[in-house]
Amino acid sequence: MGEFVELEAQDGVRMPWNVLPGTKQESSNCVVPVSAIYTPIKPFPNMPVLPYSPLRCRSCRSILNPFCTVDFSAKIWICPFCFQRNQFPPHYASISDDNLPAELFSQYTTIEFEDPQAISSSAPSPMIFMFVVDTCMIEEEMAFLKSALSQAIELLHENSLVGLITFGTLVNVHELGFGEITKTYVFKGSKDVSKEQLLEQMGFFLKKPKPSTGVIAGAKDGLSADSISRFLLPASQCEFTLNSVLEELQKDPWPVPPDQRASRCTSTALSVAACLLGACVPGSGARILAFIGGPSTEGLGAIVSKNLSEPIRSHKDLDKDSAPYYHKAVKFYEGLAKQLVHQGHVLDLFACALDQVGVAELKVAVEKTGGLVVLAESFGHSVFKDSLRRIFLSGDHDLGLSSNGIFEVNCSKDMKVQGIIGPCASLEKKGPLCSDTVVGQGNTSAWKMCGLDKATTLCLIFEIAKKDSTDTTIQQPSSYQFYFQFLTYYQHSSGQMRLRVTTLSRRWVAGPGSAQDLIAGFDQEAAAVAMARLVSFKMENEAEFDPIRWLDKALIHICARFGDYQKDSPSSFSLSSRLSIFPQFMFHLRRSQFVQVFNNSPDETAYFRVILNRENVANSAVMIQPSLISYSFHSGPEPALLDVAAIAADRILLLDSYFTVVIFHGATIAQWRKAGYHNQPEHQAFAQLLQAPHDDADEIIKERFPVPRLVICDQHGSQARFLLAKLNPSATYNSDSLLPGGDVLFTDDVSFEVFLDHLQRLAVQ
Repeated sequence: MGEFVELEAQDGVRMPWNVLPGTKQESSNCVVPVSAIYTPIKPFPNMPVLPYSPLRCRSCRSILNPFCTVDFSAKIWICPFCFQRNQFPPHYASISDDNLPAELFSQYTTIEFEDPQAISSSAPSPMIFMFVVDTCMIEEEMAFLKSALSQAIELLHENSLVGLITFGTLVNVHELGFGEITKTYVFKGSKDVSKEQLLEQMGFFLKKPKPSTGVIAGAKDGLSADSISRFLLPASQCEFTLNSVLEELQKDPWPVPPDQRASRCTSTALSVAACLLGACVPGSGARILAFIGGPSTEGLGAIVSKNLSEPIRSHKDLDKDSAPYYHKAVKFYEGLAKQLVHQGHVLDLFACALDQVGVAELKVAVEKTGGLVVLAESFGHSVFKDSLRRIFLSGDHDLGLSSNGIFEVNCSKDMKVQGIIGPCASLEKKGPLCSDTVVGQGNTSAWKMCGLDKATTLCLIFEIAKKDSTDTTIQQPSSYQFYFQFLTYYQHSSGQMRLRVTTLSRRWVAGPGSAQDLIAGFDQEAAAVAMARLVSFKMENEAEFDPIRWLDKALIHICARFGDYQKDSPSSFSLSSRLSIFPQFMFHLRRSQFVQVFNNSPDETAYFRVILNRENVANSAVMIQPSLISYSFHSGPEPALLDVAAIAADRILLLDSYFTVVIFHGATIAQWRKAGYHNQPEHQAFAQLLQAPHDDADEIIKERFPVPRLVICDQHGSQARFLLAKLNPSATYNSDSLLPGGDVLFTDDVSFEVFLDHLQRLAVQ
C-alpha cells in the first residue's frame, strides 16, 4: 500500500487499478471500475504556484505538462491527449533542455497557476455567511444554539459579510443595517416566495427604481449597494446588532397543541435565503448555514404532517413508496439545488435533534453545492459545538474553505468519463469524452463545485472505450500509456482565483498474461472505497437493487479471475498479497451502515453517505473497516484485529469508526479504575495506561470534520454496543470455546472465517 500513499502525497490521487486494463472486455472482467479518487485542492507544501497564465493546446485545450513531447530547436510541443503540434509563444523563446519552465519538470505533475492580471484587477471578495436559524425548539436547546452562534460570530473575519434569517411558523429576515431598533421582514411559512416578490416587499426599489429589463443581480445589475448592506453587513460593523438580536431571540411564539408537531417552515426559509443571496451577491461563493432543530411540517419541503399520530418516514416506508411527502420535498430541494448551483452558493446543514429533520430530502442540495453537514442529538453536544467552531478557525486545523470551483477532466481518446460520485454538479458540457453510461453526475466533462475544502474528494468513474487489443507488437511502448488531466479553477481561501492542474500517466496492459501486471498495480483500499461509493449510489438510484448480492457477485468474480487455485478444490485457493485484504474490506462493507440500513433512520443513512462521498481514501477506509488499537501493561499501543477475540479483561481498546471514537475498558481495568487505583502514587503506570488512549483519541478528533462522537465505556456496559457492533463475530453465543475474560456476541451474523470459506468454495467452481 505504501507506494500508492506516496503517489497520493504527490498528486492527491488514488486509483484502484494503477496498471489499467487496456480493452473494454478486459476492464469489465476486472469488476472494480477504472476510477480515480482525487482531492482537487489537497495542500502540498512543495507545489509551485506560477505567477502567469498556463499554455493550452490549440485543439483539446489541455495544459502544457511533463508528459508533452518537446522539440527545443523548432520550439514546438506535442500534446499527449490529441497529438496536436503547438508552437511555443515568444516569451518561452529561451527554453532548452537545461532551462525548462516549471510545468515541464517531471516532479511537478501537480502545479498551480495564479494570473497576476486577474489579481491586480479585482480585490479579493469577502466570505459571506447567511445564518438561517430554527426557533421551534425548547428553551434549553435555544440557549445552547445561541451560545454556539455567538462564539462563531466572534471567530468571523472582520470583513466577512453576515446576514440573519430566523424561522418557525413564519420566516423573519432581519435588517441588521438598521441599528437603532431590531427590524424584520416577515414572510408566511406555508407560501413559497419568488425573487421578485421578495425584492418588492423588502423595499429594494424604494430609492432606485426597478430596471425594466434584464436580470437583477447584485450591485452591478439593478440594486444599490446601500440596499444590499441593509441585510448583509461586515462582521465588524454588525457584531453588536447581531448579538443583541440573538440574545433577544425567543422560542417560536405560536402555540403548539399537545397532539401536534410545531409548525416549522424549513424549506420556505431556505428558499428566501437563496433568493436574497441570488439577488444581492450572485457568483460570490456565499454560504447558507442552516441550523435545524426538528422536522419540517410547513411549505413545499415538509417531510411529515403536523399530527403526532403520523410517524416520520422510515426506510421501510421509502421502500414501499408509502412516504406521502418524500417525493414532493425531494423535488423542491432539487429545484433549490439547481438555483444555488446557478448562483454559485453553498448550503451547509447543522441538524441537531432527537427526531429526524429531513436530511434525506435536503441531501441533494447539500451535495450538489459542496456543503458541509453535521448531524447531532442536540445543539449542546460537542459534535455540533466543536464542528461549528472548526469552520471559522484559522490555523493548522482550518478546513481551507474555498469557493466558485469548476472542475474539468481530459483524458486519452481510448477513455471515456461515466461521471463523478461526490460533491459537485454537472455543467452539462457534452463532448466526445462523455460515455453513454452515466454514473453519478455524468454526461459532461466539466462540473461546478460551489464549495470545496482541503479534504473534498471526488470519485471519477471511467470507461475503457477501446474494443480490442490490436497486435501490440507493432505499437511503440509510448502508446501503452493512458493520460489524464484534472483542472480545478477555484477561488482560494485568500480570495484569489487559482487554477490547479494535475496530469497523470498510467500504463495499460491487455491480452493473455496481463493478470499479473493488473494485480501488481491493484490498490485494495481505493478499490474498497470506489465500491462503497458505487454501491451507495446504486442503492439510492436503482429500484429493486440488492446490494449484498451485487457485492458478493463482484467479490466472487474478482477472486475467480485473480486467485490461484485448482478447479473445484477450495483448499488450493490463495490470493496474492496485493489482493488479500480486499475480501475483508468487502465483508465489513456488507455489514456497514452504508449497506445495512436496518436500525438507522433515512436521515442517518443520508448523512453517512454524504460524508463517505466527500472524504479521501484513508478516512473512507476507516468508515468501512474501523481501526482498533489495543493498550495493555504487557506491550505498548498496537493494532488489534477487528474481532471479538481482541476483547480481554486487562486491555483497553480504542476503536475509530470515523463517526464515533470508542475507548473501551476491559472488566478488570474498569474495576481498578472504579477503585481509584490511578489516583494512588504507587500506581503511576496504571494512570499512564488509562491516559494513553485518551491522548490518541484527542489527536484523531483534532484532525477530523465533522468532529466524531467520543464514547467512553466498560466491558458489559450498555455503551459497549458501539464497539461490539463493529467486531467480527468469531465467538457467538453458540460457539464452543470461550477465552477467559473475553466476550461473546449475541448475533446470528456469519463470521469472517465462514464468509471466506464460502467465498473460496464459490470462486473455484
